Amino acid sequence: MPTTITERPHVVVLDAGLTGGPPVDELCELLRKTAPTCGVLLLMERKAPAAKVIAALAPRVGLIGIDASPERLIAGIRDLASGQPVMDPDLVLAMLSARDNPLTEREREVLFMASRGAPTREIAARLFLSTGTVRNYLSRALSKTGARTRIEAVRIAQDAGWI
Repeated sequence: MPTTITERPHVVVLDAGLTGGPPVDELCELLRKTAPTCGVLLLMERKAPAAKVIAALAPRVGLIGIDASPERLIAGIRDLASGQPVMDPDLVLAMLSARDNPLTEREREVLFMASRGAPTREIAARLFLSTGTVRNYLSRALSKTGARTRIEAVRIAQDAGWI
């Protein structure tokens, strides 16, 4: 027999780095509408772009590094549940010093596939592009990252949290 949930959570913990689901800002907006008193604790990579986080910030949203100890995570959940702010100072400093992502969505997609070792022809086939178009996207990504090689562009983009 199905049960009805009558209790609302006090805190929801979201890993902002997980892919495959709705974006974090959409989840936060949904929670604001359906459970306005629920706190949201975002687990973030230290190199996450600030724009990703700023869109999600609202009352009762906390930020903590994904590498936080279990004790720090539990303390963050308890603090947020009691209405206290939760901000990982190292994470905030890292986000403030991060550069904005200059790459377009398609450039990120092509560079990500290149980071996995896919040759130009495979990238072109999987994205339904010509090989020349893929080379153009890679060339622009190299230019925007200031890299000399594809490998260097991948490293720069990964270090900046762009891919």
